[in-house]
Amino acid sequence: MKKIVLFIALITAFSSCVSKKDIVYFQNDEINQAKVSNSYKTVIKPDDLLQITITALDIEAVRPFNLSAVTYSTSSNKAIGIAQQQAYLVDTKGEIEFPVLGKIKIGGLTRNEAIALLKNKLSPDYIKEPNININIANYKISILGDVRMPGSYNIPNERITILDALALAGDVNISGQRDNILIIREENNKKVQYRVDLRSNKILTSPVYYLQQNDVVYVEPNYARVQSASSNSNTSLFISITGLIITMITLITR
Repeated sequence: MKKIVLFIALITAFSSCVSKKDIVYFQNDEINQAKVSNSYKTVIKPDDLLQITITALDIEAVRPFNLSAVTYSTSSNKAIGIAQQQAYLVDTKGEIEFPVLGKIKIGGLTRNEAIALLKNKLSPDYIKEPNININIANYKISILGDVRMPGSYNIPNERITILDALALAGDVNISGQRDNILIIREENNKKVQYRVDLRSNKILTSPVYYLQQNDVVYVEPNYARVQSASSNSNTSLFISITGLIITMITLITR
């Protein structure tokens, strides 16, 4: 019986072995420096929650465009808590409802393009020489699969690479497939899939090296991990049945 258990343990151990080339990052391919770029542009998308702050020398002129969001008591109809700046949800059409100006199509624009659009609408009729800042309050990415700490992560600075993301999740487990990382991204209202190989330097020139808000990163487990998950649930039953068969054969042959 002990021999059988030892045999199963040895089979499991050998099946879980991986080679160095399967887990080491950046081991293949030369880097094409001409294709490496450190520039990154945030593109505004549906379901983004925008914080838009407008400032100018004329404080009274900007007041209608910097609304505060407050909570009111149902009994006294008085504001409770600390007032916070109003956030604007980008709808499925890429529009926001902005004070005074009404609906504005802002989806699909970069941050700089959105700022330029608002400046053109505000100046000079409403505000002279306005300064505008736009932040995405709900900027997040999701990391799933064979990593140490899967989950969704808020990114306050709105700039993160796929390597930074995996570091947040505690890195890929030894059993994760580093050569077939999946990134799911929404582009033009469609879900688009990209595949990257962490073992190759080409990842530095990939279009998904810089992640965007709501990107999903999925690390697939290798074959040994999948087989191990399947075998672990059946190992106890297999050992029990094997032991019973051996006992029966021993009693019959005596």
